[in-house]
Amino acid sequence: MTDKNNLEKRDDDICEIMDPHEDVIERMKTHMIDDEKYQELTEFFKIFGNSTRLKIISLLSFEDLCVCDICETLNLNQTTVSNQLRILRANNIVKYEKEGKMARYSLTDLHIEMIYKIGLEHALEEK
Repeated sequence: MTDKNNLEKRDDDICEIMDPHEDVIERMKTHMIDDEKYQELTEFFKIFGNSTRLKIISLLSFEDLCVCDICETLNLNQTTVSNQLRILRANNIVKYEKEGKMARYSLTDLHIEMIYKIGLEHALEEK
């Protein structure tokens, strides 16, 4: 991680004069989405801010799993795992299918796996 104190002590990371480039600003404004969509995106990324949920996503990026296998793999009780799965389901991150008395979970789509794997790759980069 970057040392936050080093960043705060430096002042060479800001413009020394305020001289906005109007053409750039106008071009960038065309790429902005409305505030409501940014808020939805913020809420989406908050889902990834919990280590138990990330562990579940990590497991499901390899294969579909029943709740009991997730519990045993993570050494967590079913209540804890079920609560996190409920949050992931409510936010369209995971889905499940009943197989008799078992509930087998999977990621909703490839986007979720990609977001997880790209985030992991970034976290593991040498700084």
